[in-house]
Amino acid sequence: MTNNGFTTTIIHSDRRSSVEHGAIHKPMHPSTQYAFADARELAAVFQGKPGFTYARQGTPTTSALEAKITQMEDGAGTVTFASGMAALAATFFTLLKAGDHLISSQHIFGNTNSLLGTLAGLGVEVSFVDATDVNNVIDAYRPETRMVFTESLANPGTQVADLKAIGKWCKEKNLVYVIDNTLTTPWLCQGKAMGASLCVNSLSKHIGGHGNALGGAVTDTGLYDWSGYGNIAEPYRAGKPTSWGLTQIKKKGLRDMGGTLASEAAHRISAGAETLALRMESACANALALARFLSQHPKVAKVHYPGLPEHPQHERATQMFGGRYGALMGIELIDSVDLFEFLNRLRVLILATHLGDNRSLVLPMAHTIYYEMGPERRASMGISDNFLRASIGIEDTQDLIDDFVQALQ
Repeated sequence: MTNNGFTTTIIHSDRRSSVEHGAIHKPMHPSTQYAFADARELAAVFQGKPGFTYARQGTPTTSALEAKITQMEDGAGTVTFASGMAALAATFFTLLKAGDHLISSQHIFGNTNSLLGTLAGLGVEVSFVDATDVNNVIDAYRPETRMVFTESLANPGTQVADLKAIGKWCKEKNLVYVIDNTLTTPWLCQGKAMGASLCVNSLSKHIGGHGNALGGAVTDTGLYDWSGYGNIAEPYRAGKPTSWGLTQIKKKGLRDMGGTLASEAAHRISAGAETLALRMESACANALALARFLSQHPKVAKVHYPGLPEHPQHERATQMFGGRYGALMGIELIDSVDLFEFLNRLRVLILATHLGDNRSLVLPMAHTIYYEMGPERRASMGISDNFLRASIGIEDTQDLIDDFVQALQ
């Protein structure tokens, strides 16, 4: 980051990087190939010199967005992908190999859980633990452990992992520490401050904010020395060791796997990112007000939200996230309420499978994203049949409260 504040830095990021023709925004570059007047220059770019050859490995537009994300996370570098899941897949599949061991929080997004199941099928052992206590992570350690993964704020149960303690322990053990920072965003929580090696963000969510583009990013915080990591291929052991991991993720995840972010999507996300702090401020305030109201409603069995004093990690969230608690909550309705009838009565909140949007969204969890897990696995994660996820947007607060009131009548 520069000496300017968060929003000032992001708003002026493009124009401070010599944008063509004095433009304020980096223009969209749709070209898939890039020509060279000098064959030696073409070869140099292939061999590692900064530049563009083929859009599968990035464009000037994605590069400009990567610079913004790096500034947000106070990192050393970023690679963007076609979606947040593509970013996670690239991280796991390019840095781990058969026989390695990964320790993961058990409180993770359903699709991430599915991805880790695929990883396990390829020979990487995965241990799921309650990461709200660092001792559970420590107890899962094995000689073949290579990586620890957790979300900064769990989706949808809102558990807050023992982020700093895990980061300190990973440093002692020289483990790669990956934090999915999607729900808090770098505005509430920078992974670097938690000791993370890599931060993953789904750009489709709060950073883009408008529900009009898919994207994901992996940011290297610069804290991890990749010279001691045995899974880095020889061609990528060049230059400063702090860049080796991200280079391998980019080469394998973009060039080989093709999980490339399109320039049009990057351009939309980049513009949306400028108002991240303003939108999050409003959404967090809405979520806190709604959580407080619903926690007292007779037809609500429980509200999962870190801003409530009864939340198990309330104090930790307060310290780490600066007194703001994110825009996502889990809501359990009492058994006598028909979940589907309730959802069908909502008029302001939208029934949709997304989060981190300007609009408030709701989704029944056991019947959708977590359906494939089966009842036993859902029960271990605290996902009851009447559990819904609410991603709160920037509407007027009273309109959101009134919508819940009329739907619960």
